[in-house]
Amino acid sequence: MTAKSILLIDDEKHLSTVIQACLEKLGGWTVLKASSGSEGLRKAEAEHPDAILLDVMMPDIDGVTLLHKLQENPTTQAIPVVLLTAKVQQNNYKQYSLLRIAGVIAKPFDPLRLADRVAEALNWK
Repeated sequence: MTAKSILLIDDEKHLSTVIQACLEKLGGWTVLKASSGSEGLRKAEAEHPDAILLDVMMPDIDGVTLLHKLQENPTTQAIPVVLLTAKVQQNNYKQYSLLRIAGVIAKPFDPLRLADRVAEALNWK
């Protein structure tokens, strides 16, 4: 069985490196990285990952706008998305609950539990 692949779309270079290490070492998954929303959209279309871990706050295309683009695109609409966000106020969770997403993971997160949190959100056992 081949390892599942996750596309990480996050503009924070150092954090992306930490996330990639956590998901590859602790989750056993292949991690593809994109440092902008537009690059992430291109990679999602080309690579067809098993899931996308998407930062909400990015400079070129914010995560929620990118989520809508992914869901409108027949090539990417079935890929489950987990939002990664520093915005964790109660009203943000209400907004996120209206989106078709697999889950939300708040920053900062426990690096040792990140793979478990992602697996939980995606129902990967």
